Amino acid sequence: MADSNIDRRTLLAGTAAGAVAATVGTTGVAATAAAAAAPDAPGAPNDWKHAGAGTRGSEIAVKAGRDKEGRFGIMFKNTEAYAPPEDLLRSLAAQMGEPTLPNPADLDNPRIPAGFTFLGQFIDHDMTLDRTPLAEAEADPLALTNFDTPVFDLGSLYGRGPSQDPDLYEADGLRMKIVRNANGVDDLPRRADGSAILGDARNDENLIVAQLHLAFAKFHNRVLSEGLASNLAEAQRITRWHFQWVIIHDFLDKVAGSEVVGRFLNNKGQVKREFYKPKNPHRPMMPIEYSVAAYRFGHSMIRAGYLLNNRAGVSAAAIFGQPGADLRGNRPLPARLEIDWWHFFDVPGRPATPRNAARRIDGKLSLPLFNMPTTVVSDGVPSLAERNLIRGVRLGLPAGQDVAARMGVTPLTNAQLGLPDPDNAGWQGKAPLWFYILKEAELTHAGERLGPVGGRVVTEVILGILEADKEGFLKRNPDFRPTTPIAPATGQFKAGDFVKFALNL
Repeated sequence: MADSNIDRRTLLAGTAAGAVAATVGTTGVAATAAAAAAPDAPGAPNDWKHAGAGTRGSEIAVKAGRDKEGRFGIMFKNTEAYAPPEDLLRSLAAQMGEPTLPNPADLDNPRIPAGFTFLGQFIDHDMTLDRTPLAEAEADPLALTNFDTPVFDLGSLYGRGPSQDPDLYEADGLRMKIVRNANGVDDLPRRADGSAILGDARNDENLIVAQLHLAFAKFHNRVLSEGLASNLAEAQRITRWHFQWVIIHDFLDKVAGSEVVGRFLNNKGQVKREFYKPKNPHRPMMPIEYSVAAYRFGHSMIRAGYLLNNRAGVSAAAIFGQPGADLRGNRPLPARLEIDWWHFFDVPGRPATPRNAARRIDGKLSLPLFNMPTTVVSDGVPSLAERNLIRGVRLGLPAGQDVAARMGVTPLTNAQLGLPDPDNAGWQGKAPLWFYILKEAELTHAGERLGPVGGRVVTEVILGILEADKEGFLKRNPDFRPTTPIAPATGQFKAGDFVKFALNL
């Protein structure tokens, strides 16, 4: 039904695009972005505040027990919490900075265009949206009973449907509302203060994700205008299923590898379970190994700035910098910052260069993340690496080597991982899971994709969530394949094809 959209979830803080990374490597862009970057710029995106902040229910392992499940839970329940001394964690965080100058090309990932960084954020927001009423949330701080089940249903786009969220829709209750703003470009509907009217305000926290959200609205509307659907429910289903297809066959393929996807998903659309086995399969929990460690691989993928279009010279912008010139959201889209998506994805029929590359997935974060401004963090810990490492201990994460051993993967040693003072007894011969997964990707795949532990955790959890969705195509129609006119050919459909159809390129 049109109004059967699920109201769901809260930010997991493991998003791919909540942070700045090192300088841009695209020709002609680096100097522009570097000049615009200003780490102390006021009013940095609220999304940054979630990078180290807690989320309701994530303390379940330490406050309710490692066998308990609610909104969150432990994936590897027979592992122990790993708690090295905080001084060692700080020394590890301090060595995780990328070099400053020059900007070597090998920091760029030749396998993953930068668009997947922001698609990863969009995916995370869709999975983690939680609109549990405040009174219920306060009565259930560990989210044991009152929480929204994670699904990939585009709740950020559709909200609760036109009857409850009419401002998201045109008057016909079928099409998503898109406006032509005062700057002469298509934009999301906005309030007087400039903030977008969305099912999830996080999608307006930077102008790249906001424009990706806009592309999803355009995809939905074009499904209707092309006569591929005659009602809201059908247009939603088509849009959702193509989104889910892209998650499986493009996003996971890029960040984990097709062989890892094939390990968990057969050609009949059946998902194999190895370690992600929620007690309630109809209301699956989100493992903290995923949300607090594995999915945070995206923190190492962010650039400081991006080439957006090449219409009147080079138009590039920093993630945050001078007000009005950067990519912070919650304001009408400026014409100068309108995206030509072939700079972010491989869009058929459009130029292949110049294209922003994601940073490699490795044991380094860009230097701005070690000195986040007070507009981002207010508790005196400006280093994102330090915040992530200490948070992992406080939430009871297992060690990287313990998870690897549990999965049957030969663990990397602390010497291989390059920990500071690797033989220090405080490490207990082990390493934090988040750092382990980043470094594993660097050592096993040159940072071009996740390694055997990270790739399998991310893939199994995402596929497990997709399988649990009774309205998703894996349940409703596992033989579903995108076809023309949406796809160039049956079963051939990637993120670039999604954008091409959405924008009628």
